[in-house]
Amino acid sequence: MLNSLRQINFVYKIFVMKAITRKFYNQPTLIVAQKLLGKILCRKVGNKVLKGKIVETEAYTQEDPSCHAYRGVTERSKTLYEAPGTVYVYFTYGMHYCMNIVTEKKGRGCAVLIRAVEPLQETEFGTNGPAKLCKAFSITKEQNGIDCTSDESEIWVEDNGDIEKANIVQTVRVGIKLAADYPWRFYIKDNKWVSKK
Repeated sequence: MLNSLRQINFVYKIFVMKAITRKFYNQPTLIVAQKLLGKILCRKVGNKVLKGKIVETEAYTQEDPSCHAYRGVTERSKTLYEAPGTVYVYFTYGMHYCMNIVTEKKGRGCAVLIRAVEPLQETEFGTNGPAKLCKAFSITKEQNGIDCTSDESEIWVEDNGDIEKANIVQTVRVGIKLAADYPWRFYIKDNKWVSKK
């Protein structure tokens, strides 16, 4: 009986995933942007948990003219300077929300934009773009500043292994004017949920 209980407990531990730790996000932003591919974005809404595999990301650092931290700390950008693993949500074009996760050490002003996920449950909205993703996962400014490294968080990322480098496409970012030639966008090759190929 005791051995059976141990086996059940072992299986349970294998299948119960936990939030990726702060150490993961405390790395160079371009590395985190690539390593997030294939990981599982989770969003708790009421008694339901929405999940999607991250298939497209973009990197932003404070030296980058297109990053909100480029001009220093402002009311809008202050979340970017928080601890790695902090969720940064901003409002754009007067109608859309976009979700990022802060990277590198506290005070640096860097983040990875989650551009698209492959939904693991049925959703009435698309998830192939940062605004669509936020709509599908009910992410607004209310979630700005959340610590996604906590298992008690309403937003977190679970490990799901690493995508092989041969299956990662690196290219320029989209939807920006400044530093548009930086090859800081990454996506999973041949994935149909990528916003733009």
